[in-house]
Amino acid sequence: MMAGGRKAFSLAARESSILVVGGAGYIGCHAAHALRRMGYEAILYDNLSRGHRFLGKGFELIEADIFDTEILSGALKRVSAVMHFAADSQVGESVQNPRKYFRNNVEGGIALLNATLDAGVSKFIFSSTCAVYGVPERSPITEEMPRRPVNPYGMSKLFFENALEACAPAYGLRSVSLRYFNAAGADEQENIGELHEPETHLIPCALKAVTGERGALQIFGTDYPTPDGTCIRDYIHVSDLAEAHVLALKHLDGIAGAAQYNLGTGEGASVQKVIATIEEVTGTSVPRRLAERRPGDPPELVADPSRAQAALGWKARRGLREIVETAWQWEQKMAAQTARNTGA
Repeated sequence: MMAGGRKAFSLAARESSILVVGGAGYIGCHAAHALRRMGYEAILYDNLSRGHRFLGKGFELIEADIFDTEILSGALKRVSAVMHFAADSQVGESVQNPRKYFRNNVEGGIALLNATLDAGVSKFIFSSTCAVYGVPERSPITEEMPRRPVNPYGMSKLFFENALEACAPAYGLRSVSLRYFNAAGADEQENIGELHEPETHLIPCALKAVTGERGALQIFGTDYPTPDGTCIRDYIHVSDLAEAHVLALKHLDGIAGAAQYNLGTGEGASVQKVIATIEEVTGTSVPRRLAERRPGDPPELVADPSRAQAALGWKARRGLREIVETAWQWEQKMAAQTARNTGA
């Protein structure tokens, strides 16, 4: 009876446990906190090449690489589902070093997928991207639009989406690929936020220019066919993204096969609008300088999130100002911590 009780407990524990691969990274750590708030046990798996140990504070963290088959297999035996965030994600770097992206995002992803199937785990949430669409013919972007990525980063993500689709009829894998638009902001409750090295995203780069941590913000192109000449993007709060992952996990209990959903607000903001919002929130002018367009930058990328709203019961609840306010709070905290550490 005791043995049976332990077995029952073990099965129950596995059912509520989720392996968050890349869980010490920006979006992964927010998803871990969202899982905990919804009653799940998040086990983080990260090699810390881009993640940060302190972002996983309070969770079990398995420090290992996605290619460490034995460690990965042991972790998978304890969980009922996988959330996969581990990937290199810099578009420019992917053009300069595609081998790195095909190694980490494609080969690494397939290593994780094979281990997942071998462990008998049948639920998989994938952190995908709007980069799978390439330069879209129109905006807002729906899931039915052609997937034609124009850089190795987008290609690597599309390859893995295709792999998940192939594994559904063959092995009974149930999966959801969540195509993010521009993730930004920081959690309102926890001590977690965006922390990349190097930082390439607009909002943290602009905030670092305000604090003096970096030079003037570069604005890449002011002659696009948009109202103010700068690129338009759909900025979505990272906490909204995290909540979508938990809803997608619940969604897997009621579907078969592979599904894909856009995650965005459905509203675009130009670079100039983002800068204006940052100046309102910080009360400081953003130092900036104009630069040439970057090759492959579409004028406008805005999501049509209606499919995610209908299927998951999800909708972004936070707007651009909340994104900037939480990002600014996080940036000030990190700047103060850096000053303490350096004795400045």
